[in-house]
Amino acid sequence: MKVVIIGGSGLIGSKVSGILEAAGHQVVAASRRNGIDAVTGEGLAAAIKDAEVVVDVTNSPSFEEEAVLEFFTKSSTNATSFAKHAGVKHYVLLSIVGIERLPENAYFRAKIAQEEIIKNAGVPYTIVRATQFLEFLDAIAYTSTSDDVVTVSTAYIQPIASADVAGFVADAAVNVPLNGIVEVAGPEAFPTDKLIGTYLSSKGDKRTVVGDPEAEYFGAKLEATSLVPVKSHKVGETTFEAWIKTAA
Repeated sequence: MKVVIIGGSGLIGSKVSGILEAAGHQVVAASRRNGIDAVTGEGLAAAIKDAEVVVDVTNSPSFEEEAVLEFFTKSSTNATSFAKHAGVKHYVLLSIVGIERLPENAYFRAKIAQEEIIKNAGVPYTIVRATQFLEFLDAIAYTSTSDDVVTVSTAYIQPIASADVAGFVADAAVNVPLNGIVEVAGPEAFPTDKLIGTYLSSKGDKRTVVGDPEAEYFGAKLEATSLVPVKSHKVGETTFEAWIKTAA
């Protein structure tokens, strides 16, 4: 079948493309690199024409409050509108575990708005909510560093490898729409400060890691389980230890 992947050139999109192409599906990687812009709508209608499935793994280039909200609302409104007009049978969205528990985070608020657009678009859908990617650990450390001290929350994090996320998204794309949400996570949960400390040490990074229950996570204070699944969820195969060996 024809599958259009919005954000198809990114970290997750490129992996989903590879999985679906290997399974024999016709994949269109819709991204600005290919002249397709979901925010403006340029080239999107033509890309979605005759598609059976649309996979939305777009990511905003800005985390600024107004910019990120505009990105997700405009891109999703355009994509779902064209998908409905084209008779798309399944819209798959990649989202984030815990977004409803952290309203202080502007990015998470924008993702909630995006989810609502998908739910109300009139196209059968599946929302795959993933925990933070293992590949995101560097960004967490970077944004939490001051004078070579990394101050991060002691709340739990259950990171998942991007390859596992792509597998779950691809699986959703070839199955029937849930018209609901499925959560996916890595196989292990760690206190954030312990995980970041171990990760940096594994790379020979000499920064000091300090755990602080009051430390904010991209503008939001975390409770112990803010970022981990609290109900039934699917579990990826890649452990932190295995991922470290391939990431090094």
